[in-house]
Amino acid sequence: MSSLSDAELDALVAEAVVDCYDEHEQLSGLFVIIQDNLVTPFDTEVLGVPVVVREVDLRSSGIAAICHCGGLQQPIGVLDLPLPDPAPEGAQWIEAYRWWAAGS
Repeated sequence: MSSLSDAELDALVAEAVVDCYDEHEQLSGLFVIIQDNLVTPFDTEVLGVPVVVREVDLRSSGIAAICHCGGLQQPIGVLDLPLPDPAPEGAQWIEAYRWWAAGS
């Protein structure tokens, strides 16, 4: 659950999607702002397995975190990615993306 208020999340989304005309452009705007502001790499756990998120990528299914474990890598949808505590710098943009996706 986000520690940001609805108004704060609305403001972040508005900043990310300014001048975007449709849902595809809004997704691209959110991706760019996450890519530019989320500090990577960071450690987290996916299904109990420690992984390192080294980057984010825009996929046809949405924004994905590229998770690395040993010599393997796997994209995990950012909407499904558990964030560590404390969250990495820039994680508020992931929360804004979740907020946007829930309202789309």
